Amino acid sequence: MSTDEQAIARDLSGRVATLLEQNDQSDPARFLGARFDAGLAWVHFPPGRGGLGLPQSFQAQVDAELEAAGAPGPAKSRNGIGLGMAAPTIAAFGTDEQQQKYLRPIFTGEHIYCQLFSEPGAGSDLAAVATRAVRDGDEWTVNGQKVWTSGAQNAQLAILVARTDPSVPKHAGLTYFLCDMSDPGIDVRPLRQITGEAEFNEVFLTDVHIPDSDRLGSEGQGWKVATATLNNERVAIGGSAAARESGMIGPVARAWREQPELRDPAMHDELLRLWVEAEVARLTGERLRQQLEAGQPGPEGSGLKLAFARLAQTISGFDIELHGEAGLRYDDWSMRRPDKVDFTGREPGYRYLRAKGNSIEGGTSEILRNVIAERVLGLPPEHRVDKDIAWKDLPR
Repeated sequence: MSTDEQAIARDLSGRVATLLEQNDQSDPARFLGARFDAGLAWVHFPPGRGGLGLPQSFQAQVDAELEAAGAPGPAKSRNGIGLGMAAPTIAAFGTDEQQQKYLRPIFTGEHIYCQLFSEPGAGSDLAAVATRAVRDGDEWTVNGQKVWTSGAQNAQLAILVARTDPSVPKHAGLTYFLCDMSDPGIDVRPLRQITGEAEFNEVFLTDVHIPDSDRLGSEGQGWKVATATLNNERVAIGGSAAARESGMIGPVARAWREQPELRDPAMHDELLRLWVEAEVARLTGERLRQQLEAGQPGPEGSGLKLAFARLAQTISGFDIELHGEAGLRYDDWSMRRPDKVDFTGREPGYRYLRAKGNSIEGGTSEILRNVIAERVLGLPPEHRVDKDIAWKDLPR
């Protein structure tokens, strides 16, 4: 660490100590607001926007010192979309007024976000969205349907991609908005999954009014803004900071150690192979996070998300086999709408069923392979006959 970096580290430790000394931790929202105001929310964000304009690498120090002190942290499990997707997108594309208005409530947990991207006819091909936004003066009127929307029943705000110009090719006619989920034209309906729960929803938008001041980026720039959001999402899903034996491999390894009656030699070999793959993926994620400290996430995050989905499904299948008949039991298939998803906290049957969604949510594995092939490996892109055709002229 250079002399300058040592000086920054000492300064940050002093700021953390002052924050802890001057603020009561019993009220998490108030403490997180004070942390934001002190520039310790996202140290790489600009001053006044939750940061100090420092390299992102120093965030780990701040997080570690606050965690060691037992201070409350942001609600990542409940507001992953707001913290991991909306906040960096607003920081990158938002106006000063938008950053001032929206960043602090994301960090304090006052604003929970959902993501209005996918549609019944535009899932893997996100650029084909048909939800229409029509401008009338300083306001947009939005009509359409979104689907697979996690946490919409609890969200105050949404990040929304809508079509604003159907006369140009599909990628060029999109615009990105921040949408108030309390608008009376929004109808949220649960989608029950194979687990019995309804984490996801379909969302119908009927004459929803969005002020132009809540447009993120320029009109027609929606694809560029959405791509930045998705890159952040895939890093958040596949490359979040993780300790050894976290994730799906953790409960399997613990069961192996604590229940010797489950073991057999063939399974031992398979478990070791999966353990090594999980550890390689974890270390690869750590390396990617270190690379990201110098800039915005790129398409490499797709590789981590792809690995996460494959490993979760393979390990959860092994988990079922390891537990034999007990692995087929299921504790509760009642209809619930959870505030957060616990991938590893329940029994093997739940983990196995829930992992099936990992290769769909956050970008399907098939599409992510295309992203890796074209944007990481530089292979020739697939031939796309609709690339230069106006969206309104495409067959549907």
